[in-house]
Amino acid sequence: MQCSTLEEDGSDYSQPVEFVVEAHQAGERLDRFLSDMLPAQSRARLQRWVEEGYVRLGDRKIRPSTSLKVGDVIEVLAPPPEPEGQWVAEPIALDVVYEDVTLLVVNKPAGLVVHPAAGHAQGTLLNGLLHHCPSLLNLPRAGIVHRLDRDTTGLMVVAKTPEAQTSLVRQLQARTVSRQYLALAWGSLKKDQTLSSDIGRDPKDRQRMAVVVTNGKPAVTHVQVLAQGELLDRAVSLVRCRLETGRTHQIRVHLQSIGHPLVGDQTYHRGAPHLGDRLAFDRQALHAYRLAFDHPSGSGSIDFKASAPQDLQTLLAHADIHFSD
Repeated sequence: MQCSTLEEDGSDYSQPVEFVVEAHQAGERLDRFLSDMLPAQSRARLQRWVEEGYVRLGDRKIRPSTSLKVGDVIEVLAPPPEPEGQWVAEPIALDVVYEDVTLLVVNKPAGLVVHPAAGHAQGTLLNGLLHHCPSLLNLPRAGIVHRLDRDTTGLMVVAKTPEAQTSLVRQLQARTVSRQYLALAWGSLKKDQTLSSDIGRDPKDRQRMAVVVTNGKPAVTHVQVLAQGELLDRAVSLVRCRLETGRTHQIRVHLQSIGHPLVGDQTYHRGAPHLGDRLAFDRQALHAYRLAFDHPSGSGSIDFKASAPQDLQTLLAHADIHFSD
């Protein structure tokens, strides 16, 4: 599908949005309040909108630091889009499983970094998205609203308009986006369970996340046991993980915390058997296979599935596990 935007279809770029300050938000700074309400926008950008008159609070003169009161009605009209970064469009092949004027859903392969960062300035999903749809340069993070680890495969939704991005981020925050993963873990999980330990930066290794007692963020993973098998004379379990929250490395950390790290995960299972040579598998066995959410247009819920990639299917076959859904 050729990329298009609502502007090209003749619609307004954005409509005024109103927010009402509730009791628990009283006393907040205006810019912090807006950052919570419009998480797709950076705080610096929202401060600029206030200063340039794109935010109104009745007839009051306001600043980013203005303190809010219960019942305040704040009107926001987004200005014309501005380029979010100096990213380069690259002709990277994308597996687009769905696309319309407001969003697209892609099936990310293993090895593809989602967003440019240190050591990965180019060759990312974002670079490929800009080639596929150049107008995404006008959106924060080129419309990306959630991420997958480099070596995790599966479904991601990307917004193509500010309205769609705000809607999707709000749905993620409200935990109404259904994200289900297939994971192959070491050991024999005996029963379904819900893991709800807080996750934060590992105090002993800043490159990893961990279940922590202080300064962690709530994380909830529902685990359903699907099948049992064996790899390299060791028990393995195929599980379906459904996320309520989206913390960094959440599934990997939660399963490791109960003694069942992911097969192939060298970060959270150091000293684990290396599968690359014997089983042609050199990543964590994790695939985002199902994604469902409400379409930002209000037309109803949409649901997508992506079969496990070939390397994971081969690994499951080695474990004598056969899965279909």
